[in-house]
Amino acid sequence: MFLICLLAIAPFRGQAAYEVEWVEFPALNEFNGAPVQLSALEFRPQGQGPFPAVVLLHGCGGMYTRSGYVTASYRRWAEILSEEGYVALLVDSFRPRGHWSICDLQKRPILERRERAEDAYAAARWLSHQAYVAGGRIGLLGWSNGGSGTLYGMRAGSKLEPGFRAAVAFYPGCRTLSRAKPPYQAYAPLLILIGEADDWTPAAPCVHLAATAKEQGAPVEVVTYTGAHHSFDRINSPLRYRPNVRNLSKPDRLGATVGEHPQAREDAVKRTLQFFAQTLKN
Repeated sequence: MFLICLLAIAPFRGQAAYEVEWVEFPALNEFNGAPVQLSALEFRPQGQGPFPAVVLLHGCGGMYTRSGYVTASYRRWAEILSEEGYVALLVDSFRPRGHWSICDLQKRPILERRERAEDAYAAARWLSHQAYVAGGRIGLLGWSNGGSGTLYGMRAGSKLEPGFRAAVAFYPGCRTLSRAKPPYQAYAPLLILIGEADDWTPAAPCVHLAATAKEQGAPVEVVTYTGAHHSFDRINSPLRYRPNVRNLSKPDRLGATVGEHPQAREDAVKRTLQFFAQTLKN
C-alpha cells in the first residue's frame, strides 16, 4: 500500500488551489471477520473553512490504474470539486479489503448495498469530525458500482448518521432498486446521470426508478445523454468493448461498451456543480 500511495500522490505536488493528503478511518463493519481500516485521498481547499464536502466512490475497477496512480478521471473530479470550494474525499473500498478490481468477478465479495454504502457513511462520519468541514453539508458522488452504492446509501429508511444532504450517481445499476417494493425513495435530493447507449447499466431502469420515486414525492431526478455509453465522463478513454466484465443486463452476463463522450461529460460537470451548489452551499 505504501508504494501505491507514493505513486498515486506524486502528480498532485505543487498544486496551489488545494492540499492533498492520504487519510485513514475505520470501516463500519468487519470484512471476512477482520476489522478494516479504509484509506482515502483528501483534496482540501486552502483556507480555514468550514467547507462543504463530497465523498467520492469509485467504480468496480477500483481507484487506481495498473501502474498504481489514482485514475485520472477520479483525480480530475476531486480537483474540480476542491477548486469549487469543496473538500473532496476519494475513498478506496477495495485495496483495504484485498482487491484491486472486481469488474470481472461474477460473484463479487464487496457489495454495493453493503460495503460501498457503508464506506460512504464511514467517510461522512470522519469528515464530520474535521474542524474545516461543515458537518451538515456533506454530499455523495459515485460512479457505476459506486453509483449503485450511492443509490443504496441514499435510500430512505437506510440512513445512517451523519446523513448526506445530496448525492449524484453516475451510470449506476438501477435494475434491482427499480423493482423494489415498496418503491425506491431517497431521503435527500438525488441526481442520476446516465448515457442512453449504456449497455452495462442501462438507462431505462434508472428512468423508471426516478419516475416512481417522484410519484412518491422523493427528490430524485435523472438526466440521460443521447449517444453516451458507460463511463462517458472518463478522460482520454476512447470507446471500446470490454468482453470479460460481469454484465447482469445481458443473457450471458458478460461484456460492455465503455468510453468517453465529451459533450455529455461537459454537461455532467456543469450539472453536478450546479446541483451541489444548490444543495450544499445554500
